[in-house]
Amino acid sequence: MSGELYDRHRRVMPDWLALYYDDPLEITHGEGRHVWDAEGRRYLDFFGGILTTMTAHALPEVTKAVSEQAGRIIHSSTLYLNRPMVELAERVARLSGIPDARVFFTTSGTEANDTALLLATTYRRSNTVLAMRNSYHGRSFSAVGITGNRGWSPTSLSPLQTLYVHGGVRTRGPYADLGDADFIAACVEDLRDLLGHTRAPAALIAEPIQGVGGFTSPPDGLYAAFREVLDAHGILWIADEVQTGWGRTGEHFWGWQAHGSNGPPDIVTFAKGIGNGMSIGGVVARAEIMNCLDANSISTFGGTQVTMAAGLANLSYLLEHDLQGNARRVGGLLIERLRAVTAQDPGVREVRGRGLMIGVELTRPGTDRADPDRAAAVLAAARAGGLLVGKGGGHDTSALRVAPPLSLAVTEAEEGAAILDDALRSTR
Repeated sequence: MSGELYDRHRRVMPDWLALYYDDPLEITHGEGRHVWDAEGRRYLDFFGGILTTMTAHALPEVTKAVSEQAGRIIHSSTLYLNRPMVELAERVARLSGIPDARVFFTTSGTEANDTALLLATTYRRSNTVLAMRNSYHGRSFSAVGITGNRGWSPTSLSPLQTLYVHGGVRTRGPYADLGDADFIAACVEDLRDLLGHTRAPAALIAEPIQGVGGFTSPPDGLYAAFREVLDAHGILWIADEVQTGWGRTGEHFWGWQAHGSNGPPDIVTFAKGIGNGMSIGGVVARAEIMNCLDANSISTFGGTQVTMAAGLANLSYLLEHDLQGNARRVGGLLIERLRAVTAQDPGVREVRGRGLMIGVELTRPGTDRADPDRAAAVLAAARAGGLLVGKGGGHDTSALRVAPPLSLAVTEAEEGAAILDDALRSTR
């Protein structure tokens, strides 16, 4: 059955639309932390539709909210008052920490980042943007133009002038051998030098932990140190929290909070987990930035009633059940378990991450060269063992990405680690 569907897929879908596995998987339903394929086989889901199923598959509170709202009205556009949209915006504004915050809802993280770039460049009257090497910010024309990961940026054409900054990857690059404090100092000095050779940029956009880049991150404090330099030049800071937001990193509700207490970013973008599978993205910014546009705008599908109902129910569940705390506790256990089982594997360069956002980087033994073939083999072997994980990385896609729903139980973490251990052993 899946072979027949795959043939149909190839006849009507673009060649560049990525699929996992040589024999692609059709997922038909899910519950909790598990999904089932078309043949009825059950899998422990450690990727959650690319970090999107944040709380659980088929969470009753969310499905009930969606069903009840769909029975009333699904959509009316932003041309009319929308109570669920206002209610979710109020909650997101409070949680953002941004003073006098305004919220604009979109349908995806790509569109959220696109909106943030529009706001920043308009507010600053500059089309120059700073971005991090190895970054990923979406698939729109402007977003691929600021993506610092060649594998996900299909064109060099862009409406923006993009300058790439050091620091998003701690263990690679010219500063990798430095201690954390010296690493930060070197990256800051590089930023100062860069700013001395260009017209003032509109903003720096950065993921606190790079998602598609393989769950890499700088030492804590880097972006706070960058912020001092940015503020001196009037440059805005955009935190791309599409993958790191809502408590996934365990220690903090937002990824940017790991970088010091000198205030929130000027703009925060979000998406993925807040909808638990429904299409919600958005931008939070202080009023003077959000209101800088001098033309009318709407969003036909951003903030539609049914997605907002899902977001409200999902966010309530997350907060009431302290899923951030669960990500910290169970994620800490899982990362230590993965470090233990990979300690003797010469092809595992690093196990890194925070909370339930963990990367396992694979390289050819004895080198720093990526091993994408083994990464693909481990992905397939894990699937055969009943576990779904993702992959990514800026060095030829050789990092496994482990990001289960935040309600993951300890027993499920142990089960998933054991399956991944077997998959790694079978591919040495």
